[in-house]
Amino acid sequence: MKNKIIAGNWKMNKNRIEAEQLVTELIPLVKDTKNTVIICVPFTDLCTAVKLTKGTNIHVGAQNCHWKESGAFTGEIAPSMLTELGVEYVVIGHSERRTYFGETDQTVLLRTKAALAAGLKPIVCIGETLDERNSGNMENVLRRQVVEGFKDITAEELANVVVAYEPVWAIGTGVTATDEQANDAIKFVRSVFAEKYGKKAANALYIQYGGSMNDGNAKGLLAMSDIDGGLIGGASLVATKFATIVHSK
Repeated sequence: MKNKIIAGNWKMNKNRIEAEQLVTELIPLVKDTKNTVIICVPFTDLCTAVKLTKGTNIHVGAQNCHWKESGAFTGEIAPSMLTELGVEYVVIGHSERRTYFGETDQTVLLRTKAALAAGLKPIVCIGETLDERNSGNMENVLRRQVVEGFKDITAEELANVVVAYEPVWAIGTGVTATDEQANDAIKFVRSVFAEKYGKKAANALYIQYGGSMNDGNAKGLLAMSDIDGGLIGGASLVATKFATIVHSK
């Protein structure tokens, strides 16, 4: 079995002082894990996080990047601005970006390509809404997000990508897909990647679950056959809770 990739998505939480406290508390709690640990922090916390985690087993990620290296894109961040700071990962296409800020499969593809070109490892998010699941369109939606969102991604590039399946109806709601629901959805997503890239590449691809995973349900979810880790929201803001997830198997 693969080691897991556990990424904390802090979203719009923690100022610089709070970030320093959280990272400092987290470092000794996760130092012995064989899993990959990532914290995806607000832009204003990146310098602090990179500095504090230097020499540790914690990797730092951002929560978005633009597809251009410079230009008149007020409020955006270029991929090279992240790598220059020492950032390694970046979340792309989170459902909140899709819902509130007009992110599409096409812009997800552009951002992913730019991130890869800059040497970042994208954590690309996909997932269906409750209406899409209840209407029987879950597989169609997930297939479209993979086909369109990875249209120009090569097999070589895919090796540096992490995918996060996050059912929109389970994000920030406290509602979590059952272990079996999450695993079945991820198994389907993997099959779509297998159609495009072959079974070997699809099996090597890390696909996380990202819908309200917490310290209470992580063990069951991470024990499933196709779930390769978690993209953690609220629970990543508490060092002890996040560490419990990191050590779950």
